[in-house]
Amino acid sequence: MLKSIVRLAAVAGCSLIALATPSLAQSGKLVLYTSQPDRDASQTVAAFKAANPNVEVEIFRSGTTEIMSKLAAEFSAGQPKPDVLLIADAVSMEVLKKDGRLLAYTEAKVDGFPAGTYDADKTYFGSKLITTGIAYNTAAKMKPTSFADLAKPEYKGQVIMPSPLYSGAAAILLSAFASRPDLGWKYFDGLKANDLVAVRGNGAVLKAVAEGEKPYGILVDFMALNAKEKGSPVEFVFPKEGVSPVTEPVAILKTASNQAAAKAFVDFILSPKGQELAVSQGYIPAREGVKGPSWLAPSVKVNLMPIDTAAVLEKTEADKKRFADMFGN
Repeated sequence: MLKSIVRLAAVAGCSLIALATPSLAQSGKLVLYTSQPDRDASQTVAAFKAANPNVEVEIFRSGTTEIMSKLAAEFSAGQPKPDVLLIADAVSMEVLKKDGRLLAYTEAKVDGFPAGTYDADKTYFGSKLITTGIAYNTAAKMKPTSFADLAKPEYKGQVIMPSPLYSGAAAILLSAFASRPDLGWKYFDGLKANDLVAVRGNGAVLKAVAEGEKPYGILVDFMALNAKEKGSPVEFVFPKEGVSPVTEPVAILKTASNQAAAKAFVDFILSPKGQELAVSQGYIPAREGVKGPSWLAPSVKVNLMPIDTAAVLEKTEADKKRFADMFGN
């Protein structure tokens, strides 16, 4: 009897240890597909492994478009490889959700995450906020406060933006604007009349604004404000209409070979430590209560545009075609 009690106590003790340190219970190989920049991806994997030392992470890093193409080929062959995805935008996740490819992680802890930052069915979860607003050169004569300003006659020939055909953030902004009664396609008609220039990426917009070639640009927040911190003559405005967010969501595939490790990865991304990592990389955290990056003044309230991601998915290709017909990009 005494031996049985000792044995039961030992088993109970091991169980308590496992409950107290869940990350250590995860092991094996985790396959991650991500569109994060190389530096961010390396830091994310290193931080996750520090919390989960028994998990080996195999990573494939590329742009979201190439990742989606790679996944489509793997699905067609019946051999999807990744356990977890960390890619640029929710619209791409909606494609996978619609096709029944994502696992609903109903136990994920989303306390502190605004409703619009994760899927209501908990198949994907925003890891950060990358918003699009207005950048302008510090030598510019006018200081815009709203997107509507850029369509005013006095801004003619001075505005640049990334083309939605190449920038996922710009594509989301396009469909978000097109669906709003206060903006809509009449706003893009105004930009067209103002000789807006659309270029292939946010980097080209930042360069043009910083050099004064085009004093005003529609640009993602972190690129403008990180450049400002490094001495670039750039200011950034969160326009009064609100900003369209890209949340760089994380999700688990239904076919994941290591669901336990995949859930641990999602848990890490959503945890205060995971959110603080995003801040250290220069982004706005998706989780409320986590101190933002140094470039974001505590007094700044980031007003997010409400976006129906499923509706954006349905119209984004038509919107991009219409934009291309208007601006030739």
